[in-house]
Amino acid sequence: MLVSEVMSQQTPMARVVAPWTQWMERWPTPDDLAEEEPGAAVAAWGRLGYPRRALRLHACAVAIARQYGGVVPSRYEDLIGLPGIGDYTAAAVVSFAFGGRAAVLDTNVRRVLARVETGVANCASATTRADRELAARWLPDGDADAARWAVASMELGALICTARTPSCQLCPVAAHCRWVAAGKPLDGAPARRGQPWKGTDRQCRGVILDLVRNAERGVEVEVALAAWPVRHQAEKCLSSLLADGLVHQKGSTLRL
Repeated sequence: MLVSEVMSQQTPMARVVAPWTQWMERWPTPDDLAEEEPGAAVAAWGRLGYPRRALRLHACAVAIARQYGGVVPSRYEDLIGLPGIGDYTAAAVVSFAFGGRAAVLDTNVRRVLARVETGVANCASATTRADRELAARWLPDGDADAARWAVASMELGALICTARTPSCQLCPVAAHCRWVAAGKPLDGAPARRGQPWKGTDRQCRGVILDLVRNAERGVEVEVALAAWPVRHQAEKCLSSLLADGLVHQKGSTLRL
């Protein structure tokens, strides 16, 4: 569960299934991953995007192996202290993996609560303190009910109360929705915009990293820089990959 939640951050679940399956076959426990070098995790990450998540998962596995005897902790307070684990991931593991009580607050849940409770069309792009306070008020008291609510609210947002074409006629809480009652106004929240990709530093980093990942004996620095048409951007992105620890340089050769 912890691996799948980290992999699916900012990545569609359809793209996660195959890499997750391969990852879990290779490293079924945190101890298995912790025994590997970080570069192995980066290599196995493939083209999921945001490869720093692979390093964080490796660091997380090391911490679990050292601090929790190789067993993923079930308490939010312990999970949130692990490397690379934020509020959503910690809460999701508590709820989905252990059936505990935690406010699992992704974009779908925030949109449902924004419409039902505050009457606006969409939630803000980033989770706010007000979002967390609202989610806490809606969270049932018991562990089982809270875990069921976490799944139900997320599915409601993903399948019925969608961002662009909500199926309000199918919604089980439409009669209690302030947004529906107000006539479904389209103002009241910032528009959500997709992130650009073509020509960005993210794309450049991905090209260089993919080149290094697929070279068993490493790649010469000049070859890596020549893989991107804009030299100064390639140099900047290679420097950032080295600084992040995703790529390592020995002499003129780059390796994971």
